Amino acid sequence: MKHSLLPLGGAAAATALLATTLVGPLAGTAQAAPGWATDPMAGNNSSAVSVINFWAASNFAALKKATVYNADPGAPKMKVGGGFSPDGSPGSVGPTGSQKPTPSLAKNVNLPKTIGKVFFVVNGQYRWCSATSIQGKYRNLVATAGHCVYDPGSNSDTLDKWVFVPGYYQGKTPWGIYVGKSAWTHYDFANYEDYDKDYAFVTVYNGVAFNGVKQVTKAEYAGFSGPKWSRGSHYYILLSKDVGRLGDNVGGQGFTWNQKTGKPVYVFGYPAAPHPDGDRPYSGVTPKYLYGKTSGKEYVSAAEKVEEHVGLKGAFTPGADGGPWLTQYSSARRLGYVNGVTSLFGDQDQNDRYDLITSPYFDGETAEIYRKAANVWSGRIVGPNGELYK
Repeated sequence: MKHSLLPLGGAAAATALLATTLVGPLAGTAQAAPGWATDPMAGNNSSAVSVINFWAASNFAALKKATVYNADPGAPKMKVGGGFSPDGSPGSVGPTGSQKPTPSLAKNVNLPKTIGKVFFVVNGQYRWCSATSIQGKYRNLVATAGHCVYDPGSNSDTLDKWVFVPGYYQGKTPWGIYVGKSAWTHYDFANYEDYDKDYAFVTVYNGVAFNGVKQVTKAEYAGFSGPKWSRGSHYYILLSKDVGRLGDNVGGQGFTWNQKTGKPVYVFGYPAAPHPDGDRPYSGVTPKYLYGKTSGKEYVSAAEKVEEHVGLKGAFTPGADGGPWLTQYSSARRLGYVNGVTSLFGDQDQNDRYDLITSPYFDGETAEIYRKAANVWSGRIVGPNGELYK
């Protein structure tokens, strides 16, 4: 496995800690275990409410306007390297409220309720990626790609106005909107755009759903803290309600690490972008899946600092990035174990069509970051009377 050495002694340590919120062991002048990075998203109720208002205003106009995010356009041919070296014993955490899933065949696949889209704003543009609900202590955790949480192009903090919408379909939010509260990722991705660590875990507030539109007076409109809009002299508000925790509503996939490669896996996501040749087989409106055995070899790409990605042959296109790779998936119960997330897309035969997707290898460092995020509480942003907290 690959590590980045971080000089963290003396003045260098102070500089590094000011540059990012780094949690983990910091002893010595060189840090063999890079640690993890965590950043607030909507860190308090007031900012979370403003995020809800942004996406829900004018009958969810911003959600409908969002387009697929392609952080790294192009279709490189990725080199094949050696095999994988786990950094410890294999481990797993079971799905929410479930027994161990029974693996299903590749036909008659029921799509998991846990998958959906994450929406955010980057460079003034409304964008989305794929993601899934994953098991956690407080049933409030989302797994996705690191580049769907941090902007690798600008090496900035978390992407703006970040929300998760499970089961999203053409402006519909069947299980509510979940505002991101805090993001957890590997230090090397947050600071060095190292795609070997292109994964993230995000805690989210309780979901917010809406009870319909109500026409109100101008005074009522002015005093309302939730989503609202006006048309001429008519004023409208969107009535809100708390729908509870993410995992209670859609379940949460299990999590596993340090596993052998070359095993069957289901990959889910919302592919949307065209192939490099311009052909666009997917709309991005509904989720799709791939099924196959992962490669026992590592995929390498110098441009993204990739030295140990897992590969799966398939024609997914961007939009599917951030979607889960599930082992031991039970189609009947729609649950399995997250063992990767879609990170990059490759064109191995160089015919201007994607034919490979890759994921970081989930190892003990991934498990440690997951544990940190999985034990963080978030809470609710809608009051008992349906008011959005300020």
